[in-house]
Amino acid sequence: MKVVWTRRAEERLQEILNYIEQEFGELAKQQFRSRTMDFTLLLQEFPEIGTLEIKTKKLRGFQLSGQTRVYYRIKEERIIIL
Repeated sequence: MKVVWTRRAEERLQEILNYIEQEFGELAKQQFRSRTMDFTLLLQEFPEIGTLEIKTKKLRGFQLSGQTRVYYRIKEERIIIL
């Protein structure tokens, strides 16, 4: 399945990465980015790995880190990260 990020999700990820870099440095930023990309690859293989948060909207969530939860929806042959 193909993973697609909404524009809002991309912007939010960039905000998070900027914050991590300011507060914790470049290495922490790179580690978080790597964790995010690893999650994306895992999601392609196992699209239903996340918890079903809102059944009627088919909204799933996955705890990426202690402070960050990723929400996504499976639609046809795409996984849309919200």
